[in-house]
Amino acid sequence: MNPALADLQLYPFQRLAALKAGIQPNEKYPNHIALSIGEPKHQPPEFIVEALSDSSAVQSSLGSYPATRGAAELRGSIGAWISRRFSAELDPETQILPVNGTREGLFSFAQTLLSGAPGSVALLPNPFYQIYEGAVLLRGAQPVFLPTTKANGYKPDFRAVPAATWERCEILFICSPGNPSGAVLQTEELAHLLELRDRYNFVIAADECYSEIYDPDSAPPTGLLEVCAATNRPDFRGCMVFHSLSKRSNLPGLRSGFVAGDAKLIEPYFNYRTYHGCAMPVLTQRVSALAWNDEDHVQANRAAYAAKFAAVLPILSRSLEVTRPAAAFYLWPKTPFDDQQFAQDLFQQTNITVLPGSFLSRPGSDGEIPGKNHIRLALVAGLEECVEAAERICHFVDTQ
Repeated sequence: MNPALADLQLYPFQRLAALKAGIQPNEKYPNHIALSIGEPKHQPPEFIVEALSDSSAVQSSLGSYPATRGAAELRGSIGAWISRRFSAELDPETQILPVNGTREGLFSFAQTLLSGAPGSVALLPNPFYQIYEGAVLLRGAQPVFLPTTKANGYKPDFRAVPAATWERCEILFICSPGNPSGAVLQTEELAHLLELRDRYNFVIAADECYSEIYDPDSAPPTGLLEVCAATNRPDFRGCMVFHSLSKRSNLPGLRSGFVAGDAKLIEPYFNYRTYHGCAMPVLTQRVSALAWNDEDHVQANRAAYAAKFAAVLPILSRSLEVTRPAAAFYLWPKTPFDDQQFAQDLFQQTNITVLPGSFLSRPGSDGEIPGKNHIRLALVAGLEECVEAAERICHFVDTQ
């Protein structure tokens, strides 16, 4: 067995299941409300459901192996979306690859990129999406965690990273909008990272899967490709972005996304994928192209999340320290006592499941766990359920 498997910690939702094991929730609240996992519950676009129900399309898609590089139609639709959304022009033949969701893409890209050389490191935000850490450990690199706290706007302080660490860095994972805080890296911050990349020759892996969930009355979050284009980097050197239809289009079960960026990174990654055997199914490619070509459903989705934030925040803010995030669909409130105990007691007394922030974090160099005494609330349920959950949470806090 790979000895690095022993370095993997239990996945957050395994830990959450263990935390809740054996607990009988309050019978007063028979309907369970899950706010723990970022799994969109809005209705998928009807035209996607219809396309998946087309028996002739299904039959024709089953008769051939899918292309690892993806159909030209799919890559073309992705390239057109990138151009519209980020004002960046990419070559669909050399700078775009479909992947089976950002989770699969982030993990497999790290396996391709990381050298496994002794002393090599990868930089990760902390708290973070656990796939980053797992991918790094299984490739034999050392994760270096960059704390994201209220004091730094829930964004890593890249200027505090020593030069010696940058010199050993092979990959920097960034997540903007951030999971779990929803913090967004601004243009000047991304431009600074590009300057650091040029100086130290690492790769930036930008997880942007929440980029389309933002306040409809605000400017959309800036993307890494957008800043590359604005700073005269048409080759997007050293940069790879990861996007998905899961959050944007309410299609988590479709397992469809893409990676895009530096052609010199795409080509060896494509070669890896030809052996990895993870080509996107033909039918998935067809309907994914339809989804990337349509914005109406995305605007409706964005408005639905905005309505939930508007309804829930005034309630929660009565009892918890909580603010609206810049983007994404999470709330990241501070808890009045230990976050794991809070989540356990909340489930028992109100039949609501939330994710303890410490499950998304690791101790920093100072021994502190940035996610401790926070919980992540995913506003993925319907509006009425989210409002009911907020009222239950407030009652729980006020009666402790």
